[in-house]
Order: sequence, then C-alpha cells, then structure tokens
Amino acid sequence: MTGNDTDAAAARPAVQIDTSKPHPARMYDWFLGGKDNYPVDEEMARQLLTIDARGRDMARVNRAFMHRAIRWLGAEGVRQYLDIGTGIPTEPNLHQIAQQVAPESRIVYCDNDPIVLAHAEALLRSAPEGATEYIQADARDPEAILEHAGKVLDFTRPVALSLLALLHFVDDEDGAYELVGRLVDRLPPGSYLVLSHVTCDFDPEGAAKARAVYRGRGLTLRPRTREEFARFFDGLALVEPGVSLTAEWHPELGEPVPVAGDDPIPGYAAVARKV
Repeated sequence: MTGNDTDAAAARPAVQIDTSKPHPARMYDWFLGGKDNYPVDEEMARQLLTIDARGRDMARVNRAFMHRAIRWLGAEGVRQYLDIGTGIPTEPNLHQIAQQVAPESRIVYCDNDPIVLAHAEALLRSAPEGATEYIQADARDPEAILEHAGKVLDFTRPVALSLLALLHFVDDEDGAYELVGRLVDRLPPGSYLVLSHVTCDFDPEGAAKARAVYRGRGLTLRPRTREEFARFFDGLALVEPGVSLTAEWHPELGEPVPVAGDDPIPGYAAVARKV
C-alpha cells in the first residue's frame, strides 16, 4: 500500500458478509483448503464434488497458472497489474509473485465480496519499492474500476489485466465479451490480458448439472467451449502456446500440480498482448 494507509483503511466501508447464500470466492477458498468460508459455501462445494470429484484439483491448477503467468509477465518487463475477481488471499498471492520478480511492481486488486475486504490488509502488504491497493467494486462496472485503479496505475504504460476464473460467472447476455472489450480498450499497447476459464468441452452433461446447481442457488455459471473462450482475445496477439489447457500453459515456470486421474482438468487459459 502507498500513501495514507490509515486514511485509506478508515475510508473502506464496514464489512457486511451475507452468510445465507454461497459465494464463488468463498467456495474457491474451501476448495483450496482455506478457512475463510461458511457452511453454506462448503455445502454447495461438496454438492459440486458429487458432479466432478476434482473440484479441488481445478482450483489448485488455476492457482498454479496464475503463479506461472505472473512470472512470465514479470520476465517480459510488466510492472503494473490489475487483478479483477481477486478472491480471498492465498499465499503467495499475485503481488508477491510480481514483486519477487520486480519489487517496484504496482498491483491493484478488485473484488466485490466483503470477506475479501476483510482481508485487504493482507493483500496490501507491498514491497516498499512498489505499491498495492484494493478496490471493492463489481467486475461489471469497469468504468468505476478503471477510475479507481488509475490512482495507482499509470494507464499510459503497459498493464497486465487478469480475470482469472471469473468470466465463467458472467453469462453472455450479461455482457461478458463486452466487459472484457471495455477493459482492454482502456489499456495502452504493450498491455496483456490474462484469462482462465472453466470449459464444458470434456463433460457437457456434468457441466450442465453444475450449471443447474448454481442456478438453483441464484448464481450464474457459464462454462464455455474452446472457441467461445478464444473469442475473449479477438484483436489481441496470443502469446505461445496460445489457448491451452490450464495445466499446460508454460508448465516449466512452476512446480507440477498433482491431480487425480488422467483426464484433463476442464479449463482453458491464455495470455495475449495488445498491439
């Protein structure tokens, strides 16, 4: 964090956590073995495990992709990051990876779950040479996010925009593709888009069942095909190896994640450059 830490903390709204319905960020925390979730989150997560027993593997593989992607971006000279849909902190978090590569890196996190706000101080422990900040905002309000992020990030210089395991919670009719387009439009050339996403390609029936579970709780789940996922990168230059299974994106940049069975973990990931 930079500047007036005490003033910024005092300005944050009081945390009011709704424990009557599950939240994707808290279920993700449960899958990762965290403690910052509630019985309602665990109940739904266990229900999803009856559809695909590898839910924990999916979360761990996605987390490992984030670590590898940030290491790759840091090596490419990226020093600014905007992470939307941050989730509950699990070490090492994005800013820790980025600042291991370059301590002067500046990171803005954004999430709309109040429990993430409750952990904001952990998110904001920046290397002294750099900066971290946290915004509580909805991913579907990109203008507000960009306005606040602009107080920490310089949008005349390249920024890595990460939307990890987020867009499958935004349906097409809710403007998923338009959301990404509006965010990328504000980034200068040389910036990057980093995405990971659940797919229905390998088990359409299971994906449909999972989607029904979410719908029954008043939540959205929109698994996408490889082609639908690739559309998010229209107009951008995909970096090698392009769209790949999440576990197969530059595996040499991190430790392998042991998973159950030989079937692919049903998710895609990619990084693309704005030219």
